[in-house]
Formats: sequence, C-alpha cells, structure tokens
Amino acid sequence: MQTLRIETPSPGAGPGRGLSPLLAGAATAVAAAGALLALTDTATPLRGPCTLFFLLIAPAAAIATALRGLRPFGRAVTALAGAVVVDMLVAQTMLALHRWSVRGGVAAVAALSALILLAAASTALRQARISKKRPQG
Repeated sequence: MQTLRIETPSPGAGPGRGLSPLLAGAATAVAAAGALLALTDTATPLRGPCTLFFLLIAPAAAIATALRGLRPFGRAVTALAGAVVVDMLVAQTMLALHRWSVRGGVAAVAALSALILLAAASTALRQARISKKRPQG
C-alpha cells in the first residue's frame, strides 16, 4: 500500500506567479512598437494607441526606477503623474519654439526618459559604492 501526500506549494510558486515578467515584456514590446511606428510615420490604426502607450510608459518607467524607496502604489501614481508632466513639458516647449512634430515629440520624450533613467542608475551605483566602503559593524 502506498501513501500519497498532498504537498503545499511554496510561497513563491503557483499559478500566476510568472505572469509579471511576461506582462512587463509585452508592455515593452508595445511601447517599442509605438515609438517605432511614430518615428517611421507608418499609416496603421495601431500607431495612435501604441504611441500614446509609449508616451506614458517610457517616462513613467524611468521615474519609477528613480523612486525605489516608495511603496508600489505610491510609486505607480507618482510615476504616472511625472510621465504626464514630462509629456506636457515637451509639448509646451515644442509649441513655444514653433517646432511641433510627432516625431520630434516622441524623440524628445525618449531622450528625457533616458536621461532620467541614467540619473537614477548613476545614483544607485554611487550609493552601492558608498555602502561597500562603510565598515559593517
């Protein structure tokens, strides 16, 4: 006679646990497609929604990276608000300079998002070096 045991799943395993990286990859793909469609001026019905998705997600992801100390909900709200501010700042600047174009707006938002991400990465590296130099005790 054989005894069968019911094993409880570990806290990190289970249905839906591997879904977060999949959704992050899909969001990255949609945002990249939106930027590519806008920059190449491709006439497709998906260009508008994908470009708007890029314009919200690129700065939001960069700002969320810089705000690692906040709780997830607060970080998401702050990052989305910051993304809207970045988009409005780019639009106002381009309109004031009489240089408005969709391509230019997407490129400017991408550049500002990259600068924010670079600043966050350099701050994280600096903090890691400082914490390594401090004696533990």
